[in-house]
Amino acid sequence: MCGRFILTASPDVLSELLGLEPGWNVAPGIPSWRARYNIAPGQNVLVARARASGRGREPALVKWGLVPSWAKDPKIGNRLINARSETVADKPSFRAAFKYRRCLIPADGFYEWQHSGKSKQPYCIRLVDHRPFALAGLWEHWQDPAGNELESCTLLTTSPNELMAPIHDRMPVILRPADHERWLDPVLQKVEPLLPLLAPFSATEMRAYAVGNGVNSPTRDDAQCIAPR
Repeated sequence: MCGRFILTASPDVLSELLGLEPGWNVAPGIPSWRARYNIAPGQNVLVARARASGRGREPALVKWGLVPSWAKDPKIGNRLINARSETVADKPSFRAAFKYRRCLIPADGFYEWQHSGKSKQPYCIRLVDHRPFALAGLWEHWQDPAGNELESCTLLTTSPNELMAPIHDRMPVILRPADHERWLDPVLQKVEPLLPLLAPFSATEMRAYAVGNGVNSPTRDDAQCIAPR
């Protein structure tokens, strides 16, 4: 599972990472950029996706917690913040998005909680050089009978690598830049070419350290969240 993440990279760095045109952060519908240290489900998150024309990529702000197009109640998104990579192509909630609506979700790191008896210790997990990366995501479009629209997303998870295994039994799928094009390719709708991208990221390129319990509250969003305990 991945239930919180970090995004502090500058717009210029994100432009290069995500293949977005410079100035994307001042486009209509995109609020002023600010560093985020504790992004939580139900909040709006930045995604990069293929344009409807199939030419280039566009940024979007979508709600974290996927609401399938057929859902009667958007509250279903509260339960769909993650999608297991092993079953994502078959699950009714995700299979259409996996086929047609894949996206990149940028992050600088993520949090996971290690359970020990009744206690839970939060950990911050980042790349060793602190560079940002893209998580594999899916997005959906939903509309209620009154015509109100909602775009939402979910993060894909996979089995843990050697670093993550002592902390949690799942980890988010981190995509390498060389694989972004394949993940976003709107023409690619078969499962088989995508499955190799859903493997655990290299543990040697990551680090994990304990942080304070302040991150437990989704209302806490400051640099102290990532400070080592």
